[in-house]
Amino acid sequence: MKLSGSGTSTLLGELESRLMRLCWDAAAPLTAREIHELLREDHPVSPLTSTTVLNRLVRKGFLARARVSGRLHFSARIREADFVSQASRRAVEGILSLGTEAVTASIVDVLAERDPEQLAELARLIRRKLREQEG
Repeated sequence: MKLSGSGTSTLLGELESRLMRLCWDAAAPLTAREIHELLREDHPVSPLTSTTVLNRLVRKGFLARARVSGRLHFSARIREADFVSQASRRAVEGILSLGTEAVTASIVDVLAERDPEQLAELARLIRRKLREQEG
């Protein structure tokens, strides 16, 4: 997890995040060349670099790669919402390993400062979870 990033780039590298965004937004699988052309509109990088990172994302299990008419096509293997949900859970589990009391207090403090509505939502979720555990 990279605390200096934002969105999915806190969970992936900046280039990985940009490539995943292109695949998530695509209506159909894209070739490495198509992805590179879209990427270089706002992120100058060599075709070899983008292809290397696409293949890294395949190895990580985030992208699928298939040969169609002799060309490699890439597509997301996981929906963005599922990726964020799974990664968020792993991040929270890692953070909680620092000590649940301090982390819980920090989460409440940060939400109170940044997003009071989300703090109220957290309180609602906590009440619901406690009722589920009692019932």
